[in-house]
Parts: sequence; structure tokens; C-alpha cells
Amino acid sequence: MSGRTGGGVTGKRDVRVRRVYEEAGPGDGARVLVDRLWPRGLAKEAAELDEWCKEAAPSSELRRWYGHDPERFEEFAERYRAELGGPEGREALDRLRGLARGDGGLTLLTATKDVERSAARVLERVLADGR
Repeated sequence: MSGRTGGGVTGKRDVRVRRVYEEAGPGDGARVLVDRLWPRGLAKEAAELDEWCKEAAPSSELRRWYGHDPERFEEFAERYRAELGGPEGREALDRLRGLARGDGGLTLLTATKDVERSAARVLERVLADGR
């Protein structure tokens, strides 16, 4: 861990979503990339990550099916939540929940341009719901 801290409250789930291409901020807390693929054009040294949690990302099959088609987002979110219910997904969620409770909380990072209709946003909601 890098030790970055910010406005999070220990014990509370403080989770936010940002694009990985944005500069790290003092309130980011733990910065975790939650995409299955490494972001194009981004050097690993420039990413300012604490972790890369591929296990929290949707399966390649689901990601390809979705294709960032806004009309498929609701169904994508349902299918993704179902995937997160599997053993690998539950383990990843437990890890992310622990990070969210830490000092400064958790920033989920994604390369996706449409953050509002992204897997990272679905993941943020799942963590906030405590499910």
C-alpha cells in the first residue's frame, strides 16, 4: 500500500470511482484498478495503483457481450452482480470491502470512458449496498 489517506472514515465504506487516466488525488485512499485488461497507453509506473484486482472485473465473455452498449447496461449490471456472487467474485469483494474500511477509503479505477455505465460503477454500488 502506498499509505495515501484522505477524507474516509475508518469502519465506513468510503468508495468512489475514477478513470485511471486521471491524476491521483489526496483523498483517493487505496487506488485499485478493477478492469480485466490493462489500460491502453498507460505506463504501469504512471498508474499510481495500490492494486490491480482483475478478479473483481466482469468476465471477458460478459464484457464482450456488453460492448458498452447503453441499451444493455441494466442487463449487464444484473449479469455482473451474478458473477460477483461466485467464489472468485466474493473473495474480490471481501478484499475491496476491507480496503474501503481503511483510512481514506477506496477508489475504484477504470479505463472506461463512460464511467456511469461501467462495471466499476456497478461494483461501487454492490460495495455500498454491503452485498
